[in-house]
Amino acid sequence: MIPSQFDYLAPTTVEEALAALAQHGDEAKILAGGQSLLPVLRMRLNAPEMVIDLGRIPSLRGVRDDGDVVVVGAMTPHSVVGSDPLVAEHAALVSKAVEHLADAQIRHRGTFGGALAHADPAGDLGAPTLALGAQFVVQGPGGTRTVPAEEFFVDLFETAIGEDEILTEVRLPKHTGWGAHYEKFVRVAHQWPIVAVAAAVRVEGPGDSGVIAEARVGLTNMGSTPLRAHAVEQALVGRPATVDGVREAAALAAEGTNPPSDLNGDADYRRHLATVLTRRAVLTAAGAGG
Repeated sequence: MIPSQFDYLAPTTVEEALAALAQHGDEAKILAGGQSLLPVLRMRLNAPEMVIDLGRIPSLRGVRDDGDVVVVGAMTPHSVVGSDPLVAEHAALVSKAVEHLADAQIRHRGTFGGALAHADPAGDLGAPTLALGAQFVVQGPGGTRTVPAEEFFVDLFETAIGEDEILTEVRLPKHTGWGAHYEKFVRVAHQWPIVAVAAAVRVEGPGDSGVIAEARVGLTNMGSTPLRAHAVEQALVGRPATVDGVREAAALAAEGTNPPSDLNGDADYRRHLATVLTRRAVLTAAGAGG
């Protein structure tokens, strides 16, 4: 279908974008990568009067080192994030997740911040950023504020970004030396995950005698928002990085979740998947295989 008629603006600064957003209010939509918005417009599920394209704002692009964190501009394409050496070294879990995100075309056109602001609970970036304890920087008329990942994802397709605010960057705390893995279960390639698990693990000790010192585990599509598997994280500490050592902790993965039921599987099926995928993700992240 052809979208309804709308005006188009491509500001070159965040301030210009915020001014346009304030002027048009509810009648405006922000265009980041467009991989979610454009299909909605084409199906006429939304008919904004103004589309504000952030693609020409250079300050929103790029990856940089900022001490204890790696900073990713909101308009940085997924392909750039996935191939960036800073992300690979210090936030490997994000690199692993980007590898599984849709297909090459979407990874080149879609943007890191756009996907996170869309807040699809089946999206591949929410669980990794939540697991790493990311901070989201949003800017509005009142200035800039930082929202921790635990408060950023509010509900289905809803975040803490205000109607008059724009996500400008995501700050990823460094987890240098941690093992990482993103285990995604789909029926066909490039599909939204039925369930996925993001695991980052720090192991102490050599080889087969290694012990899990810290673990961070995020769950995809196990509720209306990405979730942290806190029970699993706590149970993993002090356990050997072996199949037997991880299995009991992974069995707690579905604790506190509320997965959907749909044509791909009911809630009980997803709860079972979460335990299996958590075991695989943790073991792979710990260097012990799945």
